[in-house]
Amino acid sequence: MFDNILTWDNTVQVGISLLILLVFLLLRKLFTKYLFSFIVKLTGKSKRTIFVNHVVLAFEKPVRWFFVILGIYLAVQYAPFIDGQTTLISRLFRSSIIVLLTWGLFNFVSTSSFIFSKFNRRSDSEMEDILTPFLSRITRFILVALSLSIIAQEFDYDVNGFVAGLGIGGLAFALAAQDSIANFFGGVIIITEKPFNIGDYISTPSVEGSVEDISFRSTRIRTGAMSLVTVPNKTLANEPITNISKMGKRQITFSLLIDFETPKENMTSAIKRIKEMLDAHDGIHDELIMVHFNQFQDGNLNLFFNFYTKTTAWVEHLNIRQDVNYKIIEILAEEQVELAYPSQTLFIKQEEGEPFEIQGRQKEYS
Repeated sequence: MFDNILTWDNTVQVGISLLILLVFLLLRKLFTKYLFSFIVKLTGKSKRTIFVNHVVLAFEKPVRWFFVILGIYLAVQYAPFIDGQTTLISRLFRSSIIVLLTWGLFNFVSTSSFIFSKFNRRSDSEMEDILTPFLSRITRFILVALSLSIIAQEFDYDVNGFVAGLGIGGLAFALAAQDSIANFFGGVIIITEKPFNIGDYISTPSVEGSVEDISFRSTRIRTGAMSLVTVPNKTLANEPITNISKMGKRQITFSLLIDFETPKENMTSAIKRIKEMLDAHDGIHDELIMVHFNQFQDGNLNLFFNFYTKTTAWVEHLNIRQDVNYKIIEILAEEQVELAYPSQTLFIKQEEGEPFEIQGRQKEYS
């Protein structure tokens, strides 16, 4: 029995198969140690070859494994006990090549890849922190899906029938995953419309803080108390968002009630001096400064203020606001303009032969 198997021709074929495999393993070693290092050095010296350099780095490991797979495939062709011409061997070899190509492209479209970084520089956009990871994940998912589809077709699997079969199950899955799908599209809206970028300080009805990360499902925000809040993208996309980091100035608006007995000259002089003070203040934006006696209110005079600080930082804004308030108090005191305080006036009326009757008028202030 063994005489029929271990013939001289079979022994030679086994030796040739092992020799072919060893040769390709040696080529893999030489490529790794010498050729690959030479290509990297050569393509890294010029800006014109930087694209080739990134391609080489992305396909380094897939090419190493290509030598191994090709060596095994050619060795099987000469193996005496395996029919290297079978359809299964060919399909496995072609499927392995597809996997290696997908692996290299998967590395090439990574988050820090050359493609996205070059696009960012050319477009001069602020998409790098938000859109780049998102596009990278989508592209990788498409690559893997296409690779699995091609491999399935290679083994005569009806991909179209599989996709059609997913229709009914996909409907049930979609109904069960409505929130997840809504969060996904909320993330798409946030990323494409870009109401904020990673690192921006935002304020919404749900949360206020600095944006740390945006994913398919949610956005993570670090609050002022250093707690990390995870907000579903569906919720965030449907809320008004104030991007405080994008504000060019910060508003200050309020009103003061002035006593009705204040002389007109004093009121006019106080308004003029307050406007001049705000206009000369280093922290106040000079684009729009409003100080006006705008209406009568509860039997008093309403003095309306509206202006903006140059800084948008909360602490600096409060410091400027405090300084302005102190100066307004000083000006009003110097001009003898008194603020109106909650008070009550009583009128006592007495007629002969009648008891006291008290009529009152009460002033209420908000």
